[in-house]
Amino acid sequence: MKRSGQAAAKVLQAIAETIQPGITTYELELVSRKTISELNAKSSFLNYVIPDHPPYPATICVSVNDNVIHGIPNKMEILKEGDIIGVDAAVSVDGYHGDNAFTFPVGKISTEAQKLLDVTQDSLYAAIAEAKPGNRVGDVSFQLQNVAEKAGFSVIENFSGHGIGRHLHEEPQVLTTGTQGRGARLRPGMVLAIEAMVNAGASSVEIENDGWGVVTSDGSLSAFFEHTVAILSDGPEILTGGTIWENQ
Repeated sequence: MKRSGQAAAKVLQAIAETIQPGITTYELELVSRKTISELNAKSSFLNYVIPDHPPYPATICVSVNDNVIHGIPNKMEILKEGDIIGVDAAVSVDGYHGDNAFTFPVGKISTEAQKLLDVTQDSLYAAIAEAKPGNRVGDVSFQLQNVAEKAGFSVIENFSGHGIGRHLHEEPQVLTTGTQGRGARLRPGMVLAIEAMVNAGASSVEIENDGWGVVTSDGSLSAFFEHTVAILSDGPEILTGGTIWENQ
């Protein structure tokens, strides 16, 4: 799990070094494919199938501005100064999966957008701090909601984080809303992909025509951060940490 987590983080790092105004989201996909190959890893997303969806056609999800999650890289989608872009990357190494996401500024962004990024990342780390033995999933989910809403933002409620291991998506679900002291008990050895998904406006979202992309209903900005986290006897360990997280 550590090897797969670090590989997923390296994919995000390579993409971070590529993002700038004027490039397309498809160019980021090409960087992802090259990096995954160099790492001798496998994409967890490419051709992934869920009910009532076509197979996912890329190795990363790219979500620009009001796109919350699951945006498909596109040769016609050009990044502009002031955009924000969430990139979700997941890979498997030796049969185990690592999953992480980061929302990047494209050049200089607005004060509102920067606050959204900061709060979303803060909510993720507050949630991770609760991922320790004896706590419950609701303690983790509560912090995702609490930090975002205290700052005047909203969390999307239709999608969630998840357990992760030999399969990309495992139990338990890690919702973005929760009640302290409720839900599955956390035990040493569990690994969670904890996802912070925060909207600047209302929480409601819509599915795009491609069946994958999720956008805010009111057109407001959205940010997405995710880490794969192991629950150890002495507390949480982030398996997808790396340079990008330390420098942002």
